[in-house]
Amino acid sequence: MGKTVGTPRSEAFLKRTCMNILVIGAGGVGASMASIAESRSFFTTFTLADVSLDSAERAIAALDDPGRFRAVQLDARSEDNIVALIREVNADIVVNACDPRLNEPIFRACFTAGVHYVDMAMNLSHPHPTDPYNQVGDILGKEQLAAHDAWVDKGLLALVGMGVEPGLSDVFARYASDHLFDAIDEIGVRDGANLAIEGYDFAPTFSIWTTIEECLNPPLVWEKSRGIFTTNCFSEPEVFHFPEGIGPIECVNVEHEEVLLMPREIECNRVTFKYGLGTDFINWLKTFAYLGLDAAEKIQVGDVKVAPRDVLAAVLPNPAKLGHLMTGKTCAGTWVKGTKDGKPREVYLYHVVDNQQTMGDWGCQAVLWQTAICPVVALELIARGTWKHSGVRGPEAFDAVPYLELLAEYGSPHGMVEMGEGRWPSPIRTDDPGWSRPVRKSTTV
Repeated sequence: MGKTVGTPRSEAFLKRTCMNILVIGAGGVGASMASIAESRSFFTTFTLADVSLDSAERAIAALDDPGRFRAVQLDARSEDNIVALIREVNADIVVNACDPRLNEPIFRACFTAGVHYVDMAMNLSHPHPTDPYNQVGDILGKEQLAAHDAWVDKGLLALVGMGVEPGLSDVFARYASDHLFDAIDEIGVRDGANLAIEGYDFAPTFSIWTTIEECLNPPLVWEKSRGIFTTNCFSEPEVFHFPEGIGPIECVNVEHEEVLLMPREIECNRVTFKYGLGTDFINWLKTFAYLGLDAAEKIQVGDVKVAPRDVLAAVLPNPAKLGHLMTGKTCAGTWVKGTKDGKPREVYLYHVVDNQQTMGDWGCQAVLWQTAICPVVALELIARGTWKHSGVRGPEAFDAVPYLELLAEYGSPHGMVEMGEGRWPSPIRTDDPGWSRPVRKSTTV
């Protein structure tokens, strides 16, 4: 792993009780981070940067006390621009609140400038070009994880996957390993919601660009005996009963970072990630794929080149602006199965957010708010010196107890149910084989 070597900047940062924060991306998550952080005292300055200065300024103007906050314009496609802004605002840590297409320049800029880095989704994967459902291509975060030793040698932390999923789900896994089990057989992240949006037959509650990436790429599964492998899309369906009134939802495998991150730190036999998508949503995704609207590569349309997926994102409603039409709850959590004191044990650690509450208290819809609160809690633990590490690491590398305690202090505690016979229902597999569409061939000669 290499040794930790503190640079003058990182040593000075660790001796302070406050930090200068730079958040890149003033969309729904970045704007919500500013709102959540406003009442906390762990930072000195909070700079919100976006390619649209107007978006950043609107987010800051909505705060009750914007004195420590600043809005700036930034084109995050340019590593040089990011380095210059980091130095201008004297940032100690940068939070990447953009979609993962911008991870590489932001990640490299933080390393060049000598500051800590946090993101909520790792670098995009590149599935195997000819046999994606049977062979693993370039996995999520490949370049980031490969840079671990270089970040250690520089005394810097890159905390990757610190949203809600990945993020809080990894914290739950760490807590279960440390405090609830003697041995873990399987860890399964399970995400479900009963959210409804008035007046829309189809309207995603999160970025459709990211949703397509996660759900239509070959899902990942990790097993101790096999390592990482891929499956068909929407494989291993199961009915999972979500708590706090959400109820039973069919969940399916998708591509997600936890499957890669958790086995690096937690001893277990299997890791999966399953979304509660529902039949209608899956059919929409299949339709997009059949029509080629999931493609991220640009095609010629008249006099311009556009990516079909970007067009789809542009014509669908912005999830950040749907909160007033949305009802219901969203649940993120981690199901763990193993043994304790020689007896079988099965639990689900979860975090439920009610859209009515987040809209009333924060003016933000539930899915974006739930994503935003998680990195803010992590930032405060880093500022306090409670979470200390160097290198490229996921949230499961840190002590879960102070995180969960601070999350409750923020007014958003987690929950847990014991599962099994006579208790909360265990997941029930339905064993549909999943869906593997043919690899699309190039139409150019």
